[in-house]
Amino acid sequence: MASSSGNSNSLGSTLLQNSGSEEDLHQLMDQRKRKRKESNRESARRSRMRKQKHLDDLVAQVTQLRQDNNQILTSINFTTQHYLNIENENSVLRAQMMELSQRLDSLTEILNYLNTPTTCNGVYETGDFETSADHSFTNPFNMPYLNQPIMASADIFQY
Repeated sequence: MASSSGNSNSLGSTLLQNSGSEEDLHQLMDQRKRKRKESNRESARRSRMRKQKHLDDLVAQVTQLRQDNNQILTSINFTTQHYLNIENENSVLRAQMMELSQRLDSLTEILNYLNTPTTCNGVYETGDFETSADHSFTNPFNMPYLNQPIMASADIFQY
């Protein structure tokens, strides 16, 4: 019996040692789980912070791009208005140039007519206003286009 009681004592002490090891093992596993959970929480917090920073950067970029877009639109509107004003002025100047060209052509034609020699009783004379009053070019009532003002203005070229 002594041997059996010795075996039981030794078995009991082995069980006590095993149960102590298991308890240590459980504590070690619990400690590892806590560390892993804490590490995961920290990693998730850093990930949320990076995500928030990225979102803040994107919001700032959207704001900056909207400001740039508004500035570009303002510049385009200003340039378009300036272009339309210049185009209107250019149209007026073209109309005035055409009218002045026509008047110059008419005046040149009149001068050429007045400066060509004419015959009066077989004698060539230089035509002038007083002696050639019977001609239609020298009759002031037949020349309504000589002293008319230029009538072109920007109002007639509005689109």
